[in-house]
Amino acid sequence: MTDHKQLTEAQWRERLTPEQYRILREGGTEPPFCGVFVKEARPGTYHCAGCGQALFSSEVKFDSGSGWPSFFEALDSGAIAERVDDSLGRRRIEVRCSTCDGHLGHVFEDAPNTPTGRRYCINSAALQLQPAATGKEA
Repeated sequence: MTDHKQLTEAQWRERLTPEQYRILREGGTEPPFCGVFVKEARPGTYHCAGCGQALFSSEVKFDSGSGWPSFFEALDSGAIAERVDDSLGRRRIEVRCSTCDGHLGHVFEDAPNTPTGRRYCINSAALQLQPAATGKEA
């Protein structure tokens, strides 16, 4: 089993695409409305693109209009870590994968039409979708 927190930057660069590296390891952000999962509607589970940890279910995904895939709760509260981000001259809460410490996005308390009131605004490049089994043979 790989201890993802112990990987070197060179190992991360080998594992990830340049865009995934920029986001997960350097804290970058995709431009709005360009990520592959913004309009994704297939059922399944969203995993961390860095280490494969399950993060969010499609059942809690919603269209926030923000331009990034949005979820109102994590699959498991232990799957993500939150920390204060004072960059850009304002206070936000950064969301990171608890297994590999990869930057995923931010969480906001501005989704009153969801059960939690929260909006996890996540970069598509930080995610991998494992579609739900459909029961149909290919």
